[in-house]
Amino acid sequence: MSDLRKIIIDDKEVEVEGALTLIQACEQAGVEVPRFCYHERLSIAGNCRMCLVEVVGGPPKPAASCAMQVKDLRPGKDGEPPVVKTNSPMVKKAREGVMEFLLINHPLDCPICDQGGECDLQDQAMAYGVDFSRYREPKRAVDDLDLGPLVETHMTRCISCTRCVRFTSEVAGITQMGQIGRGEDSEITSYLGETLDSELQGNIIDLCPVGALVSKPYAFTARPWELTKTETIDVMDALGSSIRVDTKGREVMRILPRNHDGVNEEWLSDKSRFVWDGLRRQRLDKPYIRENGKLRAASWGEALDKVAEATEGKAITGIVGDLAPVEAVFALKQLVESRGGKIECRTDGAKLPAGNRSGYVGTASIEDIDSADMIQLIGCNPRAEAPVLNARIRKAWINGATVGLVGEAVDLTYDYEHLGNDRAALEELSGKEISDETRDEKNTLVIVGQGALREADGAAVLGHAMKLAENAGAKLLVLHSAASRVGAMDVGAVTEGGLDAAIDGAEVIYNLGADEVEVADGAFVIYQGSHGDRGAHRADVILPAAAWTEEQGLFVNTEGRPQLALRAGFPPGDAKENWAILRALSEKMSGETQPWNNLAQLRQALVAEVPHLAEVDTVPQNDWQAVEAGSLGKAAFVYAVKDHYLTNPIARASAVMADLSARTKARREGQQMAAE
Repeated sequence: MSDLRKIIIDDKEVEVEGALTLIQACEQAGVEVPRFCYHERLSIAGNCRMCLVEVVGGPPKPAASCAMQVKDLRPGKDGEPPVVKTNSPMVKKAREGVMEFLLINHPLDCPICDQGGECDLQDQAMAYGVDFSRYREPKRAVDDLDLGPLVETHMTRCISCTRCVRFTSEVAGITQMGQIGRGEDSEITSYLGETLDSELQGNIIDLCPVGALVSKPYAFTARPWELTKTETIDVMDALGSSIRVDTKGREVMRILPRNHDGVNEEWLSDKSRFVWDGLRRQRLDKPYIRENGKLRAASWGEALDKVAEATEGKAITGIVGDLAPVEAVFALKQLVESRGGKIECRTDGAKLPAGNRSGYVGTASIEDIDSADMIQLIGCNPRAEAPVLNARIRKAWINGATVGLVGEAVDLTYDYEHLGNDRAALEELSGKEISDETRDEKNTLVIVGQGALREADGAAVLGHAMKLAENAGAKLLVLHSAASRVGAMDVGAVTEGGLDAAIDGAEVIYNLGADEVEVADGAFVIYQGSHGDRGAHRADVILPAAAWTEEQGLFVNTEGRPQLALRAGFPPGDAKENWAILRALSEKMSGETQPWNNLAQLRQALVAEVPHLAEVDTVPQNDWQAVEAGSLGKAAFVYAVKDHYLTNPIARASAVMADLSARTKARREGQQMAAE
């Protein structure tokens, strides 16, 4: 039941929920209230006092609007709505006083501070600051912290808003950060000097309203007004987080999250945020041909002629990597199949059912996690496979949801009921009688990971997960680990019998960026990709392609939502867009030439075949088609992602990711990472 209250804010009457705080009510009324410590996705601290407003008829002093609810306001003496003023002389004087106190110890670092130009303190000092200081005492200084290779600290700038402490403890689920001391001696610090152990720690850089926490890899490289900003999506995992890529000339300088309530809220995993240095290293910038066992640089004409010659009259198999856009997969499928070949995208052996979207995507959206009362994880470690999704499960757990896990016991940052780690535990769970009361009154969600579907009995595992969802009246979410997988399944890039059947007897293998596949000797391998990784090492011809920030492309995320990645820069050297390489190649090879000359025409052909791909940023409803719950093996579940930071060629080319991977491994092996 809604509890609507009338309230007058700056002479404007609005009707808002009684449970809202005054700062939220002001936002709904279109009135901006300055703040430092308040953040809509974190708990209320009420300690910066910048959001002071005047409550008419209340105490004769300003009130913190973040910590007072609308329902706490008293009506006027004749029953008229309560009145709140955000621009009265009392409010202005109070905010100026708060700003003066905040600046007592704040250093004059703006010329050398990385936050300069996008700093809340700068912006609000323009509105409420004064051009002189009444204080002659020396400013206090604080030692900087070592939080690891991602977050650089300048703690003398800290205004103790505690956003970083609240984020790490509430959202990221770690307890290393806190505040110690009292009065002027209080400071934010980490427990015993520990570095942060979280896949989401980079978000405290965005949350910090001053320059106390800044990006270490990005430090002193660019100013915000020098950067070209492109809104796109992330492909480091299958979540498809909304991001902004900032470029300076041809170089990607940083990656930041964008708000998208349905996918990543406003968080971003560290891998997605800091992988940009991998876009500069190990790049393929010209075609190569292998002669006498060695690769030599070649021209595009030479390389395409070599491919056409090698494929003449041969059985071709296309294999699809983890970062390929849907258009490239569709073009490769058309190229290969028109010449009698096969194509396969399930390169990890996952037994995903072709043509059954409820089987390879599920029926749930990511947002369904928020309202879930029970969440059952099967063979997945969301902390490693999709850290932002894991934070969402943690939020549901904080709000009272119970979580169960079938798989190896790992630290997920929240409590869960460990039901076992093998197939027997899943069989017992899917065969349980579930009461009608639980079915009707509990929102249940079943999340099944790729690790559970990779073994020989993967189809049976999926069948049992779907049976469990049916029994519990639950929705199913298939958690993918590859950004391109769902889109490739949508266009039908599959072969009956999976990868082994596709490769069996293939004389020519066209490798579209699949660097996680070992290709046996014997076949002629064409590798089309952006980085000199495993796939390029095995190739007989290398065709250099654009990375995901260098071309427009569709991707479909783990919930089945088509998303558009936009071009932020241009590929290096002679590298070309993926679809354009395949279009040029189709003219050289004998057989049918591809009937499109630009990306728009290719998209038209793609949408004609798979209509839901036109519904960008919409989650289509999938019809339920149960997979048979066959007999299961005896093995324990193995998770899909072993090293979160090194899952694809861009990440493996990144020095930052290599450092994070080494630190994580050292932690796992029990090495001490701090003074303890």
